Amino acid sequence: MEQQRESRSFPERKGQKRKLEEGPPAAAEDPQISPSTTTDAALLSEVAAQVSVLNSAFSWKESDRAAAKRAAQVLAEDLVNVIVDGGAVPALTTHLQPPPCSDGDLAHKPFEHEVEKGSAFALGLLAIKPEYQNLIVDKGALPHLVSLLKRNKEGPTSRAVNSVVRRAITNLAHENSSIKTRVSRLEGGIPPLVELLEYSDSKIVECNALPTLILMLGSEDAAIHYEAVGVIGNLVHSSPNIKKEVISSGALQPVIGLLSSCCPESQREAALLLGQFASTDSDCKVHIVQRGAVRPLIEMLQSPYVQLKEMSAFALGRLAQDSHNQAGIAHSGGLEPLLKLLSSRNGSLQHNAAFALYGLADNEVLRHLLYLMRISEKSIQRRLALALAHFCSPEDQRTIFIDENGLELLLGLLGSTNTKQQLDGAAALYKLANKSMALSPVDAAAPSPTQRVYLGEQYVNNATLYDVTFLVEGRRFYAHRICLLASSDAFRAMFDGGYREKDARDIEIPNIKWEVFELMMRFIHWISRHNNRDITRSSESSGSVSLGGSEATL
Repeated sequence: MEQQRESRSFPERKGQKRKLEEGPPAAAEDPQISPSTTTDAALLSEVAAQVSVLNSAFSWKESDRAAAKRAAQVLAEDLVNVIVDGGAVPALTTHLQPPPCSDGDLAHKPFEHEVEKGSAFALGLLAIKPEYQNLIVDKGALPHLVSLLKRNKEGPTSRAVNSVVRRAITNLAHENSSIKTRVSRLEGGIPPLVELLEYSDSKIVECNALPTLILMLGSEDAAIHYEAVGVIGNLVHSSPNIKKEVISSGALQPVIGLLSSCCPESQREAALLLGQFASTDSDCKVHIVQRGAVRPLIEMLQSPYVQLKEMSAFALGRLAQDSHNQAGIAHSGGLEPLLKLLSSRNGSLQHNAAFALYGLADNEVLRHLLYLMRISEKSIQRRLALALAHFCSPEDQRTIFIDENGLELLLGLLGSTNTKQQLDGAAALYKLANKSMALSPVDAAAPSPTQRVYLGEQYVNNATLYDVTFLVEGRRFYAHRICLLASSDAFRAMFDGGYREKDARDIEIPNIKWEVFELMMRFIHWISRHNNRDITRSSESSGSVSLGGSEATL
């Protein structure tokens, strides 16, 4: 399950980062469950509006540049599938290049490189999904990205722009040999990428010496520790051996310190890196918690930035796989924010939160969850019931949903005016029903007494009150289910089991003569009249006849 979670939950582990704006963008807010939850249609409408802005604002006018920059930022925060369906790729590709210049534009270029950077960032996010890589390249993005690298060699913003462009190209070419070939041979992308290694600024040079990178993690300059944690993250992801070397070199404590950084990007990269540290090594999980990572990670769950919440939930989910950490995460207040994230419209964020809760529920933390389900506000109680319906063990179902009224909470969701709540409640009830298919011995009803039916020979092939017809050699034979059910296990299996004859009125009996079938039916009626089960068993063990294509012993 963790591999599935991992593949869905950190789409930026290739090094994709973003310079977050000074304030939380409105599109990064994460609405909770409410009757006004944004629908897919509303999202698509929002994307279409931003695409329209991009298509109409391709000029050096300051208002157009500001609108285009904002539109690119909004698109980078929305769901990937919706962005593509809304036609954003061609519009974003257009804004990878500068607008056409007129004489008056040469002196003043508002938001120079900013719109291009935002467009490259949004396309880089889309390129994380392999199915969109060729689409982006086919729309002409690759030449513009390479051109951006060649244009931005100097200036205060060049490093930031080149960093975003470099990552976009990396994501486009990831495990895609045809795009790699285009970058290296057709578009001339290798020389400008190589030049990025030759920056002369000693403060930001990416050294190959691991101790130097670890020292950079403690820098007061956000730009330096942001680059350092990003480089270390890429190194850790590339090799398990490098990960061990990074930990043994003393990176753990400074990375934990970055969780409280004033730079949201560094916080996010640090949370992702801690999750990678905690992937398999149980001792490392304990050390991360002992050194104070839990509280800042929980605080990040309440950030206005979706990506911060996503990575902190990922890290907490990894840490919760160790039983020593589970109670500490719950005691530090991690349950309530994780439960709130279950209502997120962001699939990766919701999945990470659910996986973290799954790890926490695998312990005595269940008592704490049940306590919260009794005393919390109704919305928290419902989220708890939803989570436990999917993740609780079968032996805990009675305690949670009968004794603690969890079932009542789920049923209450069905009466909600919010469609999403109704669907969530129905899905949870369906999950519970599947888990509860096997009844416990206490709940199982006592078997019904053996039926005794007495029908004389006058009812053999008699249309009076018949309820089933057998077709033998093209002729109709009238029979009575109640007699057949009481007299033969073979017919009981046919009518009560999963055969297609169960509800049929006319049943064809091939490969048997009419006279033989009639004698058999007379014998069954005689058995029912004399109630001799020993004779029935003897007859059933001595022969067989094909009933409607299924072999039944009579």
